[in-house]
Amino acid sequence: MKIAIGWLYPTLMSTYGDRGNVICLQRRCQWRGIEVEIVPLKRETEIAEFDRVDLIVGGGAQDRQQEIVMRDLQGAKAAALQQKLAQGTPGVFTCGSPQLLGHYYEPALGKRIKGLGLLDMVSQHPGIEAQRCIGNLVFEITATPIASELEAMLGEKPVVIGFENHGGRTYLQDVQPLGRVIKGYGNNGEDRTAGAFYQNAIATYAHGPLLPKNYFIADWLIAKALQRKYETKIALTPLDDALAISGRKAMLQRLGLSKLAVAK
Repeated sequence: MKIAIGWLYPTLMSTYGDRGNVICLQRRCQWRGIEVEIVPLKRETEIAEFDRVDLIVGGGAQDRQQEIVMRDLQGAKAAALQQKLAQGTPGVFTCGSPQLLGHYYEPALGKRIKGLGLLDMVSQHPGIEAQRCIGNLVFEITATPIASELEAMLGEKPVVIGFENHGGRTYLQDVQPLGRVIKGYGNNGEDRTAGAFYQNAIATYAHGPLLPKNYFIADWLIAKALQRKYETKIALTPLDDALAISGRKAMLQRLGLSKLAVAK
């Protein structure tokens, strides 16, 4: 088996170590004997490259780099990405990249930047004097059907551990939140929503990077990609995740959340 991972704008949107999400997916495939191809999706990329990827990864960027990306990701490229996600291609969009998927992003300075409009949400920066949303982020995944699928996989409620650092605030409209904030700011620091979920695409401000801390999300994405490509149910070979589980326990204890269940 083989999957192609499309990496959105790797040189412009990898500011906060989100390359780690690509590496995590790649390694967890390789440890199971699944062949992996990393496909950079950048400004020079032909549309055909979008068509052949099985899983999409987007990371974070500073405002200027994000503006470059959002102005480039228009027209045929936007349509190709929209079609892939609407058809169920799995994706993980962390830090600033979720803002690409909404209707628009209003930076602290400058004009409103149009997004893909794939997710019914908007993102706004409240101004250069506003406090940034920075710190550890913990939330329970509640979106349907990913929450129940992960619970069946883990035997307990799926809890995400991450780190957030964003000036923009995201407000959801007719789209599912990915989860409910336990600690941290989440989408906007007001309504306790965390991220968004559409078809098989995950959007969240959590990074650090996200997937090594939450390996079960990586496995869910890999399984979805393989099932969609090969049109058959996939049972991934279990891996030894004792080190990751130990790290998650230590992090929750540090945050005073040791009573929360941790994936076994």
